[in-house]
Amino acid sequence: MWRRLKLGDIELFDGTCVPILYEDRSVLAIDKPAGWLLAPEKWKNTSRNLQRELMISLGAGEYWARSRNLKYIRFVHRLDAETSGVLLLARSAGALSALSELFETRLVRKTYLAVVDGIPKETTWECRLNISQEPGAKGQMRVDQRNGKEAQTAFRVLQRREGRALIQAVPATGRTHQIRVHLAAAGHPVLGDWLYGGPGREFALRAVELSYTDPFLKRPVRVTAPTDEFLRRFHFGP
Repeated sequence: MWRRLKLGDIELFDGTCVPILYEDRSVLAIDKPAGWLLAPEKWKNTSRNLQRELMISLGAGEYWARSRNLKYIRFVHRLDAETSGVLLLARSAGALSALSELFETRLVRKTYLAVVDGIPKETTWECRLNISQEPGAKGQMRVDQRNGKEAQTAFRVLQRREGRALIQAVPATGRTHQIRVHLAAAGHPVLGDWLYGGPGREFALRAVELSYTDPFLKRPVRVTAPTDEFLRRFHFGP
């Protein structure tokens, strides 16, 4: 996803612009571009390790980091490589610890938009199917009620159009590929999600909102990502 670079936003080595959506003394929230993996800095198996690129940019004294006197940056939670949208970055080890605890104790509300194949019969529903690793398939998950970990997602159909639907997804837990697995289990995989049977080439899942209470200042924080471009791309209205 390409955008005009604004002063203070982050530019990656390939020219990709990463907008900063929100910041305070503890965090930066960015609009993560699709196609970038979140992995430890030293993991070099891909040229698109977002954590590594952020640290290289910080070490090089790029303006976005220098102007904020940043010495530390680390993702607090994960988004799948192809998922775009709100990503929270901690500005210190102390902030990382405090914010990670919010995610682990389910005190962060996460909202996604997904475009799925087919039209669900229900307008709203909740999926509580447990999830585990697919045996013999690295990086793939499956529904496993017997041995899987608890997983819970609330879904709402927002719009319907020509055999596809725009869905709001709010996961209460944070299992790997949770939204994708739950939608595929409902018979409506995310468009472009070849791993779980979604047709099409463009991956249609975007993290659009995070809300939580700041663990230090005890005030509410709500971070949103733009949705217009995502909606236009899949031919839905605002």
